[in-house]
Parts: sequence; structure tokens; C-alpha cells
Amino acid sequence: MTASLSIFATATEMSAALKAKQVSAVELAQATIAQIEQHDGRVNAVCVRDFARGIDAAKAADAALARGETRPLLGIPMTVKESFNVAGLPTTWGFPAQKDFIAAEDALAITRVKDAGGVILAKTNVPLGLGDWQSYNDIYGTTNNPFDLGRTPGGSSGGSSAALAAGYGALSLGSDIGGSLRVPGHYCGIYAHKPTLALAATRGHVAPPFPPLPGTRDLSVIGPMARCATDLALTLDVIAGPDPLHEGVGYKLALPPARHTALKDFRVLVLDVHPLIASAASVRGAVETLAANLTKAGVVVSRTSPLLPDLADGARLYMRILLALLEASASPDVYAGYQAMVAQLDPADISLGAERLRGAALTHRDWLVAETGRNRLRAQWRALFREFDAVICPVMPTPAYPHDHEPDQTKRVIDIDGQNYPYVDQLVWPGIATLPGLPSTAIPVAMSNDGLPIGLQIVGPWLEDRTPLKLAELIEQAFGGFVPPKGF
Repeated sequence: MTASLSIFATATEMSAALKAKQVSAVELAQATIAQIEQHDGRVNAVCVRDFARGIDAAKAADAALARGETRPLLGIPMTVKESFNVAGLPTTWGFPAQKDFIAAEDALAITRVKDAGGVILAKTNVPLGLGDWQSYNDIYGTTNNPFDLGRTPGGSSGGSSAALAAGYGALSLGSDIGGSLRVPGHYCGIYAHKPTLALAATRGHVAPPFPPLPGTRDLSVIGPMARCATDLALTLDVIAGPDPLHEGVGYKLALPPARHTALKDFRVLVLDVHPLIASAASVRGAVETLAANLTKAGVVVSRTSPLLPDLADGARLYMRILLALLEASASPDVYAGYQAMVAQLDPADISLGAERLRGAALTHRDWLVAETGRNRLRAQWRALFREFDAVICPVMPTPAYPHDHEPDQTKRVIDIDGQNYPYVDQLVWPGIATLPGLPSTAIPVAMSNDGLPIGLQIVGPWLEDRTPLKLAELIEQAFGGFVPPKGF
């Protein structure tokens, strides 16, 4: 890129170089395009290229810089997840029937990024319907992990995580309902932030051909992805805020500052096991190493607390609510089938699979009961965060695994140190933050013996996104962060 600026430079570093006139926005865009053209044949992270308009945006950024303008993302090259509407580009969510759908207008988050000066060069690949931790579909093919092309980069924002790991721009936007920001972050060794529920308006992040109406979807959020923690906070400030077309939804208040600014002042609860699924030794080892480093740095680290909500009960409730949302548009015949299967369930069966089935057939009355349970859970988390500033735990039970394209996800398994578990049961780790709507920041902390990244998530209090983001930044400064994959 330049003698002083790597293709893996952060947005913060690029911004400083732009202001110092060490590089132009056009040069940054051209270098990013060259990186995509050189490497994406084997990664397949980029599914829609928008290079010509990207260069035009970079030229406009250079002109604005020359006028002395300052905007948060001015001149920064980036990508966005395919699921965001970008005017004039396809939005498919991987559905073959929608391969010719062209968005008429930008999603609200895209408008905010462009207004902040961001230079969008491409859209990144997703799984069918955003419904997997692997990113492949019949329109755009399979996205590979830059650290091991035979493994998943994560999903559903897997194209974005692979793009960042491969040096395709400094930032990306993704979304998360079942770990879709944090899981790709973990698998590709980059940073991602799941904001507090409804903090960033989601208009225009909608499956085609549905119109981009204002509103919120329970559990689901959009959020930033980057190669450093500081860039997450920078981008969150750009996309956060309510939808002006839907007053009353979202949060207008200024987010409170981080609880602390020094590592030694934090009080952290650290978890490495879940009652319903094992954790690989490599993941537990990464937790132990970070916990030891934090303790040496003066952080108050606890391993247990009577205030921690019951993780098993929370996981079961999350499964019911999540599947109720995902199956809300099921046809009457399919819904009737779910009801018939639920009628055959043993009431004593509280396996995660049974809870998912109950969720698929949830009635409104049952939903209200579940919502009462979630409100109790939120109260428990509030009590815990009076004693702790953050909870650090795994994002998923293993590092990235080999591609597995079995169409029926209920037939897939995840190998955890030689023992197989139901693939979908991995939802329990992301669900810790998703069900109560809490902010959670995924950070890279280690590499496995196989050379695969291992990330952890920092879960913070409701609407206190700046606390896990600051802790992520301090951990990065103290112990290191993103490490580029070999060969890029």
C-alpha cells in the first residue's frame, strides 16, 4: 500500500495517514481492490463488486479531505454484508429465486456509513437466508477461511470476517441473531461487536423482495466488524441511533462512557464451560491464559458467582424464542406439522432439540409466558452487572471446523475433542448475550495448535456498549490482537 501502511492497516491508522497526506483515499481503494483481485479467487469472500462506484467515492473523499473536512470514516475502504440493501446492487440473502433482485435504496446503516465518508467497495457472502455458521449458497458459492481454506469462516457474516482477515478493507458491517457477528469474528481472528438490542436501526437489512420498512426484529441486531477494537467503537458511533421514520423504536440517549479506562479497574467474571455443551481444550486454554494475564494486570477476575443466571434455563428459553421468530412465516401446513410433533413430545424432554421444536410451534400465549421469563432473566443480569463490569466467555466451543454442507442441519454434528454434539446446540454460547439483548464484543485472543484463531466474547451491561468495547481495546493493547493469515 505504502512504505508505512500495510494492507492490514486499521481504519484508525488509515485515517491518520489520510490526514497527514501520506496516502490518498483513491490509493487506499486501489490497493484494496488489488488485494481482492489477487486473493479472492481462493477465498470467495466478495460476492458483489462495486469497484467503479467505490473509486468515485474515494475521489469524493479526497476532495473533501482537501477542503479540510473531517468525518469519522472519510476515505476508509470497506465492505458490507450482502444482506444490507445497497442501491443498484443485488440483495439476495442467498435465495436463488432472488438472484435478480436489485435494491432501490440504501439501508439506513449504509446511508450513515456513506455520510460518514466510508468507501464501500463490495458486498460479502452469506449462507442461505443467513441461517448458518458457514457462508455458502447456490448463487455465490462457498466462502473459505483465510487461515485454512478447507474450513468455514463462520456465518452468517462469514464473507465479511474472511474479507477483513484477508485484507479487503479495514471495516465491514454484519448482523447477528445467533452469533452471526461474533462467530465469524472468532473463526477468522477479527473483532466484531453485537450491540445492545435496537441500538442501531435495521431498516434496509431485510430479505428480498420485502420492502425496507422501519421497525425492529426481536433478537436481531446489526453491528461493526474490524481488525481492532478501536475501529469497532468508531463504526458503532456511525451506525447507532433510532430510525427517523420510526420514532419510539431505538435509543436516542447518549451511551454512557465505559465504566473504567484502566485495565486494573475492571471486575470480570470468566466462564469456560457451559452446562449443555462441552468446550474444546484449545478454547478452555485460551480462556485460562487470558484470565491469568488479566489477573497479573490487576483485574479482579472471578470464576463463579451466585448471581450468574442459570445458563441451561437461559439456553432453553433462547431456543424457544429464536425458533418462534425464525418459523413465524411458516405455511399453515408446516406450522400444523410442528404442532403435531410437539403434541408427541414427552413433557419431561427438555433437550435443546425439543425446545427448538416447541419454539417452532409457539402460540402467542406461550410467547407471553416466554417473554415474562426473559424479563426475569434481564433482571438477573442487571443484578450481576452491579457486581461485575463484564463477563468473558467462549463464542463457540471449538475453532473453525471443516466445511459441512449437509442440507439438514439437524443431521450435522460438531466434533469437540473427539465427541460429537448436535451442530445446532452450539447456539448456547452466542445466546448468552442474544436472549437478554446485551452488548457483546468478540476479540481474538489465541491461536490453536492447528494455526486457527480463537476468540472470546466480552458481554457487557444493557446499553453500556462502551464498557466491553473499552475492555476489548485494553486487552488488545496489553496482550495483542489480530494476526494476519499466512500468504496474504
